[in-house]
Amino acid sequence: MQFTYKTIQDIGKGIYKEKGSKFLSFAIPVQSVEQIKEIIQAYRAEYFDARHVCYAYVLGSERDQFRANDDGEPSGTAGKPILGQLNSYELTNVLVIVVRYFGGVLLGTGGLITAYKEATIDALNNSMVEQKIVKTEITIRFDYLAMNDIMGFCKQMNAEIKNQQFDNECTITLLIPKSDEEIALARLDKILIHTPIHVHVS
Repeated sequence: MQFTYKTIQDIGKGIYKEKGSKFLSFAIPVQSVEQIKEIIQAYRAEYFDARHVCYAYVLGSERDQFRANDDGEPSGTAGKPILGQLNSYELTNVLVIVVRYFGGVLLGTGGLITAYKEATIDALNNSMVEQKIVKTEITIRFDYLAMNDIMGFCKQMNAEIKNQQFDNECTITLLIPKSDEEIALARLDKILIHTPIHVHVS
């Protein structure tokens, strides 16, 4: 189980040139497949005159969502080497796009693999890598009378409050480090003994 993961803070840019072909690379922090689709569409519109707009991405703290796309380059010569570098750097929640302007000379399979790999490395080396803590989201529904217990729990766990709604029945959604999940649930069980609360973990 992963308690931390590595990602990038902002967009890193790179470039690689070979035999007249130019490879512009962009390493972009992302959170979802929907966001990735929008970004790729925007880059394809911006670089409409390029021969290829290839990409790869990795998502999730477990790095279990990923995809590579060759965009018309020979199979395995573009998306795969881009993804290979994301794996080599052990990054997640990152999209790398490499835009190719064709220079008139064919590079061959080996040349393409090297070009997309080196362009990706340049973009990643120009990115600020950071380590983040994996968070667990806990939603608690409770009667107003349990307010003191719940707020005390939030303080104890140093929880980040994502959203809250206080009425006759109150709801609070918290973010805590994944590594503290078992301790948090044990403490909520103690509250549950004398106060009815409903807990949902995601």
